[in-house]
Amino acid sequence: MTRTGTALPGTNEPTSPIVPRTDDMRATPTVEGDGWRAELSLSFERRGERTVLGRQLHTGPLLVQRALHPEGDAPCHAILLHPPAGIVGGDRLHIDVTCGPDAHALLTTPGATKWYRAHHSGAGMATQLRAARGARIEYLPREAIVYDGACATATLEMDLDTDSRMLGWDLWCLGRTASGERFDRGRLQLVTTLRRAGRLRWEERGALDGGSSLLAARAGFAGEPVFGTLWAVGPQADRSLLDACRAVRPRGAGQGSVTQLPEVLFARYLGPSTEEAFEWFVRLWSLLRPAYVGKAPAPPRIWAV
Repeated sequence: MTRTGTALPGTNEPTSPIVPRTDDMRATPTVEGDGWRAELSLSFERRGERTVLGRQLHTGPLLVQRALHPEGDAPCHAILLHPPAGIVGGDRLHIDVTCGPDAHALLTTPGATKWYRAHHSGAGMATQLRAARGARIEYLPREAIVYDGACATATLEMDLDTDSRMLGWDLWCLGRTASGERFDRGRLQLVTTLRRAGRLRWEERGALDGGSSLLAARAGFAGEPVFGTLWAVGPQADRSLLDACRAVRPRGAGQGSVTQLPEVLFARYLGPSTEEAFEWFVRLWSLLRPAYVGKAPAPPRIWAV
């Protein structure tokens, strides 16, 4: 099943405030000029009752400083580090994560990812997540901030085996809202795909141009700079869990909705605040985590820093 766009708050069906893909969009980042070329490849393995980071290969400024086990033997927590702290024109980043049979990995970041203004060339980041049979992946990064004038392409590919499961989200902020900046120039392209046992279950492609009328339109982003999607992949959520998620509302001016599709539960946020959106996603994750990965909520310590 293929879905394009986001869900409007208060509805159960996705609509499309993101512009559908055009013929010149590509599934992988296209950048030109000088910039960082960084790659990170991680492989998590189940050894007895313990999940370990069995392999870490990196080129350029992408790495995991240390694998952590704050919850006991599993899951293995890994903090993805990008020391430059921002992505500039010409940068190409590639993250590849494999979670082996019955392993459980939780991935997060220490802070916001910043996409800086690009004067002459765009930047790209590609993330691939693979979960083998019985594996569990939690992909929980902090928000991404797209500066005015940035030209960014981000792709996320998720490939799950038959009975593997995944909880994750992505969260975007257009402009540095704390300083009053808006996204009046530049372009953001997003490509997200989810495959289950080789079959496409969800695909979303979109392009946002800075200053576009879509950003202000009521049928689009209604002037709000922050949007995001949370997903839970696994068994169909029962009615009580779905009702519990829908009863949780963003604490503030933002709007949120929860949608159940076959094998995938989605939550969508649209509003003014990354802090509000992140807090709402964490509360939903706390409800979903026991059902989808069999663990009580245990927020990564880095979130409290």
